[in-house]
Amino acid sequence: MKKLSTQNAIILDTETTGLGSQAEIVEFTAICAHTGKVIVNELVKPTCSIPADATAIHGITDEDVKDAPDFHLVFSNHFLPLLNGRPIIIYNSDFDTRLIIQSLDKHCNAAYVQSVHDLFFKFCVPQCAMLWYAEFFGVWNEHHEDYKWQALSNACAQQNVDVSDLTAHRALADCEMTRRLIHTVNSQIENQNNQNCDSVTKPSSEA
Repeated sequence: MKKLSTQNAIILDTETTGLGSQAEIVEFTAICAHTGKVIVNELVKPTCSIPADATAIHGITDEDVKDAPDFHLVFSNHFLPLLNGRPIIIYNSDFDTRLIIQSLDKHCNAAYVQSVHDLFFKFCVPQCAMLWYAEFFGVWNEHHEDYKWQALSNACAQQNVDVSDLTAHRALADCEMTRRLIHTVNSQIENQNNQNCDSVTKPSSEA
């Protein structure tokens, strides 16, 4: 299995008003995958009220975002100019890319939304850390005929990644959890590959 390269990559995460087709982003974060340096970390104001069940998960309220900028301003002015062709890594990329498109659709014209859709689905397709980790962890889901997805917090616990200083279900913390998980698993893959190379190249003890 190959390592997930963090070279020049960006890790992205969102918090949202929900999971459905009308849900919107309320927090958007991107960090450097190698160093953890924060690139963007902003609360954003959705066009709808934040449901109580969503607040119960991430703790973000309508009061928190009442003076926050609209998502399209943060995305267009603070994220896209810094992207510049860099690889994107997301834990559950299908969800976050869908929510980015849905949120932009509330504010932007169809041509702009389509251009962002093309960015994510044609020109700069994000690498899904969740699918990559599922293959590494190796639990097979017979029903879906694929590797079983693992929640980010569960994955970190499975690999003994120390996240005691982080608050799960906030975008910045989830980005950093993803970064630490990737580096931990990459180290294990490298060690396994080195051991395999040693076993292949080790001279035979037979006369």
